[in-house]
Amino acid sequence: MKTKNLVLCAVCAAIICVLAPIAVPIAGMVPITLATFAIMLSGVLLGGRLGALSVVIYLIIGAVGVPVCAGYTPALPRLLGPTGGYLVGFIPLAFLCGAIYSRWGKNSRGVKKYAFMLLGMIVGNVVLYAFGTAWFCILNNVSVIYALTLCVIPFLIGDALKIAAVMILAPVLEKAIAKIPAGIKKTETQ
Repeated sequence: MKTKNLVLCAVCAAIICVLAPIAVPIAGMVPITLATFAIMLSGVLLGGRLGALSVVIYLIIGAVGVPVCAGYTPALPRLLGPTGGYLVGFIPLAFLCGAIYSRWGKNSRGVKKYAFMLLGMIVGNVVLYAFGTAWFCILNNVSVIYALTLCVIPFLIGDALKIAAVMILAPVLEKAIAKIPAGIKKTETQ
């Protein structure tokens, strides 16, 4: 793996670690956080594989006890609790955002570029909701309808706003990332 990719993974993992703990509690067990924004941005900027790797790094940091999850808590209690499915679902969220966009949209222009960026984030969020809702239903022994009304519906508007923010920010950051050299160039000594 190139040095540039390692650095970008680490930077995206750090961004997730900084933004994910910022939480607004709502009625229910799943708070509103900026985690999905940071994860979608990581996927779009890094591609599927590296975006998912940045999320895995984030989850490992949280699993060893660093308070990087919602409300400045470590990941392990969250992974084992009712919101654990959402944390696991962060990995396919990043992967799908990045894979779909990288495959069909990244090198496109105009509407096609944004359409595939949007498609990747929508598909990724659907899979995230599926993981999280299934886990929530199993752990709490509740119906899917009840879980959806508690864990998905209240988040749809916020997630739409996060998607819009990624669509605005990602192209600007892509241009900046493209200017970063791939590695350190060796110079001749005289």
